[in-house]
Amino acid sequence: MTEDQHSQETAERHPSPEEQSGQQQQHPGSGKAMDPPPDHGEESYRGSGRLLDRRAVITGGDSGIGRAVAIAFAREGADLVLSYLEEEQEDAERTAELVREAGRRVELVPGDIRDERHCGHIIDTAVSSLGGIDVLVNNAAYQMSSQEGLLGISTEQFDRVLKTNLYAMFWLCKAAVPHMPRGSVIINTSSIQASQPSPELLDYATTKAGIANFTKGLAQDLADKGIRVNSVAPGPIWTPLIPATMPEDKVDSFGEQVPMGRAGQPAELAPAYVFFASQESSYVSGEILGVTGGVPLT
Repeated sequence: MTEDQHSQETAERHPSPEEQSGQQQQHPGSGKAMDPPPDHGEESYRGSGRLLDRRAVITGGDSGIGRAVAIAFAREGADLVLSYLEEEQEDAERTAELVREAGRRVELVPGDIRDERHCGHIIDTAVSSLGGIDVLVNNAAYQMSSQEGLLGISTEQFDRVLKTNLYAMFWLCKAAVPHMPRGSVIINTSSIQASQPSPELLDYATTKAGIANFTKGLAQDLADKGIRVNSVAPGPIWTPLIPATMPEDKVDSFGEQVPMGRAGQPAELAPAYVFFASQESSYVSGEILGVTGGVPLT
């Protein structure tokens, strides 16, 4: 019998922190270069038509959580626009291949979401190529660990983190909402860092708290338009961002601090996004769903 996302064996087969040791990459990192490679659900995710013919935009859709969400959405029946940085083209092409194997359409839009015009271009591509937009997943993010805390964060880094994580979400939502029919959904990726910030990720944690608050406020703002807004808050997840932005000793122990004792895999996040994108969550808006390995959101 083939294992899928509902299988207990699938949930228990993921690697321990010891298996992640000795890895460093240049930002933005590549899933292909990771050992063990992240599990995006390539072999395990089974769809059931919950997003049939929905039109979705996913930022950071080339690898990590974005790839897992793209695979799940496509296998649930959605057509996609994937946004990513130009240097992530190889990973994006692989994600697109997996979407096409699921029988769905996909458009690739490389570029930097720190540019408001590019954010508009992403939404315009969804409208022109897919005929509209029903789901917006604001998932792309930038982080860089600072071992000196506040004093180690430059103005340039702070600006990049805020532009990528907060400004782009604002611009994308503002561009997308006029094209979203009733029943549409916005899903923002927050983090456990929003409620339990690490000093070495002070700027990143600040943006993730902003995303959580933006989600709650926007949900109220758009309720009368029939648009729901929710957020997924991951804990430590094994993605290219980790070896590309953290020192080697942090990579070696990444995930061991949570009650489950390991980092999560991108595939373990995807069902939360499917839940929010589908009618299964039709009476849920303004919610922050933690997928944290047992760490409570506070």
